[in-house]
Amino acid sequence: MCGIVAAVAQRNVQGILLEGLKRLEYRGYDSSGMTVLHKGSLTRHRALGKVAALEEQLISSALPGFYGIAHTRWATHGKPSEANAHPHHSSDQVAVVHNGIIENYEHIKDTLQASGYVFTSETDTEVIAHLLADKLNSGLGLFEATQQIVNGLGGAYALGVMSVSEPGIVVGARQGSPLVVGVGIDEAFLASDPLALLQVTDRFIYLEEGDLVELGEQGAIRIVNRQGEAVERPIHTFEHGDGIASKGEYRHYMLKEIFEQPEVINAALEGRLSNNSVLVESFGPEAQALFESTRNVHIIACGTSYHAGLVARYWLERYAGVPVQVEVASEFRYRHPVVPEGTLFVTLSQSGETADTLAALRFAQTLSYIGTLAICNVPGSSLVRESDMSLMTRAGPEIGVASTKAFTTQLVALMLLTLSVSKSKGQPERADTAAEIVKALRQLPGLCQQVLALDSQIETLSQAFAEKHHALFLGRGAHYPIALEGALKLKEISYIHAEAYPAGELKHGPLALVDSEMPVISVAPNDDLLEKLKSNLQEVRARGGQLFVFADESVGIEAQEEIRVITLPHVHEALAPLLYTLPLQQLSYHVAVLKGTDVDQPRNLAKSVTVE
Repeated sequence: MCGIVAAVAQRNVQGILLEGLKRLEYRGYDSSGMTVLHKGSLTRHRALGKVAALEEQLISSALPGFYGIAHTRWATHGKPSEANAHPHHSSDQVAVVHNGIIENYEHIKDTLQASGYVFTSETDTEVIAHLLADKLNSGLGLFEATQQIVNGLGGAYALGVMSVSEPGIVVGARQGSPLVVGVGIDEAFLASDPLALLQVTDRFIYLEEGDLVELGEQGAIRIVNRQGEAVERPIHTFEHGDGIASKGEYRHYMLKEIFEQPEVINAALEGRLSNNSVLVESFGPEAQALFESTRNVHIIACGTSYHAGLVARYWLERYAGVPVQVEVASEFRYRHPVVPEGTLFVTLSQSGETADTLAALRFAQTLSYIGTLAICNVPGSSLVRESDMSLMTRAGPEIGVASTKAFTTQLVALMLLTLSVSKSKGQPERADTAAEIVKALRQLPGLCQQVLALDSQIETLSQAFAEKHHALFLGRGAHYPIALEGALKLKEISYIHAEAYPAGELKHGPLALVDSEMPVISVAPNDDLLEKLKSNLQEVRARGGQLFVFADESVGIEAQEEIRVITLPHVHEALAPLLYTLPLQQLSYHVAVLKGTDVDQPRNLAKSVTVE
């Protein structure tokens, strides 16, 4: 994996492909490459590192042509190298770009080598190029050859392929990894993300599982489904402008996305609240009946989305009275879960294409859940299409690999879910609390603005971490998941080893790590657990630990020599996890800048994890 761009156009496609790669670089990278069909030959450039390295090659040796494919790679098979970069060729007859993993590639490779094919890379992708060449040599056309070989590929893939034998055609295939068709004016494009093509079109066809597509000259598009039947897929107009992928006045996408949170939280709430309650219909016309029947909730997610699910467990159990189980998708899909009667299955994903979460949803559909709900940021994604209900988070495209606004809008959506379940179950004793939370939700964007205004204070605070290699994060109750998220952000972008614990667990092991060189970061909202948290912080202080506390303005924690305090505005207890997320994001950002790391594209990580 990571990013695919392809074009069949009436103009030179080099610039289109290169710009597409730049826009996809946020998803992950270690190398990139491009193949263009020119004067009957497949001409290729590949480069190790960022897309800028490929761009340098193209300055000195252009790739003119009307048809081409390109790719940014995040290594799964074979170390990062020019030889392992895509596109992969077979005897300069066929070129292939691929996202995903071919699980049975070793068996296929053995068979191809026995037939005389020579491999020049360590990748699983190269088997696809040689398989296609073998089929073309038997007399099949490119579309038919692709149709035949995909039936023998195990695992997940999105493919873009082209051949010298059929100029003017690019073929794509999708199984378990996202692929969209860009519809131009007498032109057609492929990409793994619409953002890659917004410079040429805002109209997209989202391919479904098992689809094959042929892009031809004059913008011709032919799609067949898994059964080989010709199908028409709807054309969607992209809802965000092209400028959404620009950093604007900000130094990094991550900083821009941190500061967009008041705006996107407001968007996530828009049209979903009445005067004192949530509009349950926001989840769909069937939501009321489904939520009435909900006796348990299972939440499945990965990474940052998993932390959002952990917060929701506290909310749903406290404010809706519903038992909740939260699980990492990659574990759930391989278990034999017991599904209590009346259980709603909820998935969380920024992209809606996370491989483990999708697989968990498909597994859940074989079990006895009463329904499935996707909370997601991408309307046309697989997760949304395959779930019974969905709620869009409306965060807009998130470019920085470390999630920020996608996380906070997921939390907003989960609070809307909590209040909707409570309302649907007719719990009058909870109505007053729900009305208070709705009122607080309306005030939340303004409170977020106040927290973001503390940025210069947090930047100053971050200087204490410049020479640190480890950190501990503490939280209690619904703020333990926020501590987990804070630790994840710090390790993701600054490469500081960070761990999070429930503050009450300090005496059960983590205190052994505390000394004058160990920064300990804690969030201290004004809630029922505040006094216990203060006692836990004293345990750190007594052992010479460096305390960094983000505290509610009313809790009375004062800065001292051993304690650095940033004061936050008071917020309703239920929504404090949302507000206290922001300063932890800001802290991680400024520490990463001090460390000189690549904030938007941290090493070894990808934005959309479409392989297991």
